[in-house]
Amino acid sequence: MRKVGLLPLTLLAGFVAIGWLYLFEPGVPGPRVGEALPLDELSRHAAAPLVWFTVVWGALGVLLALYARWARVERVTAVLLLALAVGLFAYLETAVSVAVVRQVSLRDALDLAARMKAVYLPALIVAIAVGLIADRRTGRNGAVIVGWIVAAGAALDLLHAIVPGDDEGLLRSLTPDAVGPLAHAAGVLTAIGLLASARGLMRRRRRAWQVATALAALSTLMHVLHGLNDGTLASALVLVLLVARRADFDGPGDATTRGPLAVRLAVCAGAVLGYGLAALWINRLDADQPFGPRFAFSEIGRGLLGLDVKGSPHLSGSFGDWFPLSLLLLGAAGVAWCVAGWIAPWRHRVEQLERERELARTLVNTWGADTLAPFVLRSDKSYFFLDDESAVLAYRVVGGVAIVSGDPIGPSASGDRLIGAFIELARARDWRIAILGASEQWLPVYAAHGLQALYHGDEAIVDPRTFSLDGRPIRKVRQSVHRLGAAGYRTTVLWPSELDDRLRGELEAVARSWRGDAPERGFVMALDALFGLSDEHAVFVVGFGPDGRAAGFLHFALSPAGRALSLSSMPRLRDTPNGFNEWLICQALFWARERGYERVSLNFSPFAALLGPDAELGTVQELQRRALLKLKGHFQLDNLLAFNRKFFPDWERRFVVFERRRDLPRVGIAALAAEAYLPFQAERR
Repeated sequence: MRKVGLLPLTLLAGFVAIGWLYLFEPGVPGPRVGEALPLDELSRHAAAPLVWFTVVWGALGVLLALYARWARVERVTAVLLLALAVGLFAYLETAVSVAVVRQVSLRDALDLAARMKAVYLPALIVAIAVGLIADRRTGRNGAVIVGWIVAAGAALDLLHAIVPGDDEGLLRSLTPDAVGPLAHAAGVLTAIGLLASARGLMRRRRRAWQVATALAALSTLMHVLHGLNDGTLASALVLVLLVARRADFDGPGDATTRGPLAVRLAVCAGAVLGYGLAALWINRLDADQPFGPRFAFSEIGRGLLGLDVKGSPHLSGSFGDWFPLSLLLLGAAGVAWCVAGWIAPWRHRVEQLERERELARTLVNTWGADTLAPFVLRSDKSYFFLDDESAVLAYRVVGGVAIVSGDPIGPSASGDRLIGAFIELARARDWRIAILGASEQWLPVYAAHGLQALYHGDEAIVDPRTFSLDGRPIRKVRQSVHRLGAAGYRTTVLWPSELDDRLRGELEAVARSWRGDAPERGFVMALDALFGLSDEHAVFVVGFGPDGRAAGFLHFALSPAGRALSLSSMPRLRDTPNGFNEWLICQALFWARERGYERVSLNFSPFAALLGPDAELGTVQELQRRALLKLKGHFQLDNLLAFNRKFFPDWERRFVVFERRRDLPRVGIAALAAEAYLPFQAERR
């Protein structure tokens, strides 16, 4: 957040500096900076004393340098970014002022501003101040610097292409459209392509570098064809910068996209060729020569290159006017589609090999003491193992975010190495990382790897060895148990292998009826299939009605290493009496006590520390509580908390672990999608 605040601060400080120059004239003798105050058209009033100009912008540079040092921005990065930001600000501010005062077009004002010393001096002064004060630590920020420079150059190209006015002046020579009409159209495409690749450059991705280098080479070539000028130098410098810093871009591309890229290229080529041939044949009477392969390919090629964008000399009527332009647009769309697929982030599809699943099951049995451990056995998760296969974590990639399900499973030392290895994998593939359901005991390990944690909620854990229905506080639950028993309801605890086909059908019908049209939700704290796990990892607590049919059930995941049960789901028929679920949970607790289980995990309560009626909250937390209560109709936040509190559980805090705070919106959306609260999810294979 400190670094993000640097650019808004630069903009604000720039306006302050300009204001000081306009409001105060100390009358300092010496040379003056012409057009420093372009809004003031009085004689000699548009200039400012060089000493005063330097003091004002120098003070701004010191302020920005101190902030950059506090934000821990490395010196070279700070110098280049802040000098670039101040230079662009001075350039645009001067151009707008000239356009307003002199009543000229914005294009002409941009050309005039490009010749004024008052545009370049602020950037130079700020660069010197930042270079003297900013943090001297070294860092690998070359890719970020290159990305910003490429983005700035592309933005200027695009700006020049769209603003009105004549194509004359210094700015013309700095943009590829100096070559002519073809270059003007190509300049827009190269600018958009460079802007698209800038983000990948900042993320050190090799394929983004390949695209940017090709576009920069094309831009330089167009300048060379037009003649050596300032624009040639600028384009060449960008190209040289990309080539010189090529080692910074070491992020591998997704190998699985090579095949789809070839398919995209074939589809685009086939579509353009088929469209061109069909259109020319249908309108062959409008051509000044017979339809043939040579003529057809010539017209299609000239149209794709934009050589006939104003109309083909060999085609008459309205067809000759729009056909070449349609080819250019179709070709541009095809190129954009192919390039987007080439530089797109790594895609990930869930894939579980049988050997991996068996290995994960073994690790869960041996080391899965956490109550969330058995949920890694869902079929919609991929596994990441250490090289020696001593630890595993389960994850799925949604929208470029690797959603990890709970803590690593394995010895503590192996888990630490596993987290480090997974972070390396995620960064190489340009994924963000989010660990859902992280326990408090693992937070120091995550922090050691540079990850941050945010409180998410509390998991209700009941100890069946001490649970009792005696006493006044639990009387409502006790009454529910007695009422259901008196009404003829009975319960049976069954392993998955003990369910016959008839009972399986009844349980599936209950689950479908309870879920209705809603999707099957869950990722971190629920199983994905009723009968997907064997006896060693799941158990059913089935409640039968007076008619002998299943009226509802509890589906538990077992954690053998932790001697624990974890509630996955508790569907029931809509006409069951009040207290049905409470009755089933009590029966499950009694069964767990008889078999030596030490913990039974009930529903997870999101933000329980904020929603609890006895929570002591500050002003901000009270506002958070009110906002959460607004969501209760959809997410049942306070209802889950109230239900869990009936059993007087112990509470274990759970956290969301992430890399940077600015990733939280993206992480939140991905997490909701993974849990099926949003209509899109990651692709599966």
